[in-house]
Amino acid sequence: MPLEWSLRQSSPSDAEWIAELRAEVMYPDLQRLGLWDPVRVRQRFLNGFHPEHTWIIKVADRQAGSIALRPEAADQWLEHFYLATEFQGRGLGNAVLGTLLAEHRDHRPYRLNVLQGSAAKKLYQRHGFVLETEDDVDQFMISNQPPVN
Repeated sequence: MPLEWSLRQSSPSDAEWIAELRAEVMYPDLQRLGLWDPVRVRQRFLNGFHPEHTWIIKVADRQAGSIALRPEAADQWLEHFYLATEFQGRGLGNAVLGTLLAEHRDHRPYRLNVLQGSAAKKLYQRHGFVLETEDDVDQFMISNQPPVN
């Protein structure tokens, strides 16, 4: 049975909580890549946090994750998509991503980056994202396709 969820607009007071969630969720991939730095992982989020483009994912009365869609002139950047471990693998990420992409569809392509070897890449591929470029750490993906739900 799918989880019932909702989104609420984030506020500046959510920054610390999301930074901690980011550190928890990204730890396995950053450790595997030899890039784990507990201060840097949090600070990179705090330096790029835009509450006006970020939503908190709620399940019941609990904060389950975050997702951001940052508009630019030519693109829309999907960022800060983190789900607490206990909510992963239950269809929540697929539902949230599909809804957000459908509600914000316009002429601009969606772009994102995902760490090399991250399991999240499969989720993005299911929603029409394809590899555009990559380096030793990141894979940059793009989607001009309509989302799947």
